[in-house]
Amino acid sequence: MKGLWKTAIATTALVAVALTGCASDGSDGSGDASRELVVGSADPVPDLTPGRQSNAYGLMMSVFSPLTFLDADGGLGYVAAESVDSEDKATWTVTLRDGWTFHDGTPVTAQDYVDSWNAVALGTNAFANSGQLASIEGYADLNPAEGEPTSDQMSGLEVVDDHVFTVSLTQPDSQFPVQLSQAQTAFYPMPQSAFDDLQAYGKKPIGNGPLALTTEWVEGEPLVAERFDEYKGEGSTVDKITWVPYSDRLTAYTDALAGNLDLTALPATRAMQVSDDFDEENIYSFSAPGMNYLGIPFWDERFSDVRVRQAISMAIDRSTINDTIYGGLNKPATAWTPAVMPGNPDGVCGEYCEYDPDAAAALLQEAGGFDGELTIHFPGGAGHEDLFNAIANYLRQNLGIEAVARPSVGWAEFSEARNAQTLDGPFFSRWGALYPSQQSTLRAMFSSAPVCNNCGGALSPDVDAALKQADLTGGEDGTAYAEVQRILAEDFPIVPLFDESYNYVTSDHIEKLTASGVGEPILTEIVLTDD
Repeated sequence: MKGLWKTAIATTALVAVALTGCASDGSDGSGDASRELVVGSADPVPDLTPGRQSNAYGLMMSVFSPLTFLDADGGLGYVAAESVDSEDKATWTVTLRDGWTFHDGTPVTAQDYVDSWNAVALGTNAFANSGQLASIEGYADLNPAEGEPTSDQMSGLEVVDDHVFTVSLTQPDSQFPVQLSQAQTAFYPMPQSAFDDLQAYGKKPIGNGPLALTTEWVEGEPLVAERFDEYKGEGSTVDKITWVPYSDRLTAYTDALAGNLDLTALPATRAMQVSDDFDEENIYSFSAPGMNYLGIPFWDERFSDVRVRQAISMAIDRSTINDTIYGGLNKPATAWTPAVMPGNPDGVCGEYCEYDPDAAAALLQEAGGFDGELTIHFPGGAGHEDLFNAIANYLRQNLGIEAVARPSVGWAEFSEARNAQTLDGPFFSRWGALYPSQQSTLRAMFSSAPVCNNCGGALSPDVDAALKQADLTGGEDGTAYAEVQRILAEDFPIVPLFDESYNYVTSDHIEKLTASGVGEPILTEIVLTDD
């Protein structure tokens, strides 16, 4: 029977399965093709060094093991770390598990972590994920606003012995152990041999995970990783994974339909027909810590009145868009972070995230109306056309605004215009959290030092202060961040649209697919059918 979907539902706010679950039965499985997987993927960033990689999370989480992970119940667990402790939330002690080695046989030590983090943080190395380490004391010395770095080592890192090191942060942060989890790849360790030639290392990195690469990266060519027999964590359920790169998801989808792939992501353009193409047991939808918004150009005075922003939000029928464009895969937003986040204050957006065209029109009139044409900007070529054309239609129909949706030539043109504040209307905005905590999204979008520039609307010192207080007082349950979102609900800087889902199709070779807390399938935990 076709038409139904396997859906992962988080019970306490996370879709996640512990990275060490579903252990191997201990057999080596060498040469057994039935224990192999072929995965369709985007071509990775042409450097597989963890601190540089931004789109090959499945591969990274197979070749490397993180210090911590979050389980299906939202509890913090440990993989490479024995413990991560602090008495004041400002200085943390990381104790490593004994006996772990890299794929080259060298032991994993505290010095390896400290050297790796320093290499990623050093500004002159230009690691894309360097910012993940920005809260460590001394990071600014390695990344001065002007001139050359004054040091190549962060003062906040100190090796105690082979298995223990300490981390001093610039301010107390209750979420630090969560930040060490699987998608924060800047925190992965590298062996000492990596520092001899980081560029060469990036072609075929040596990790500490359940699988070891057996081929090096060549543009457009498959990558292969096989079981690492000396791995000290829970063993992989598969013996070999081949990642086949594709320039677009639709081609990969077609190959999966033809039986040439065991797993690939579902393109948004196939959401409405996937149930006709695949049986229900081959379709998976995982709630994810990603969220999209309608960004507001706070530099344009026409949007300075909060009632204008609220009216735009109320004029958009999120439920209908979700059903007709996304096939019901996403979830209409009711807060400024996704519902899968621990402690997320669902419903904090209130009436302004509910579809009410009459109230929206009245609110806009109360604010004095809207002058001129409203242009909605989004990056072209990424499959966003239907969404933003629908939003433009709702604004024309419900608010009487001359609204049009206009794509850029590509991502680069769009992001440059957003960063330069030259966009003259609302725009595509999104954040996919790298660890399932409200902190990740709130910092990236709404803090005084946002990772996504101009994405979260006008910056607020009240939000910044509330964030710092939540970092200090919060726990793993995430409820401390609710106050931040209450301030956002009052200011309404941007329009929340949808909590995202990450969706996949599989071959009959896969019996069960599980996902981590970031919505990415845990490839080394896949349960295979008995062929």
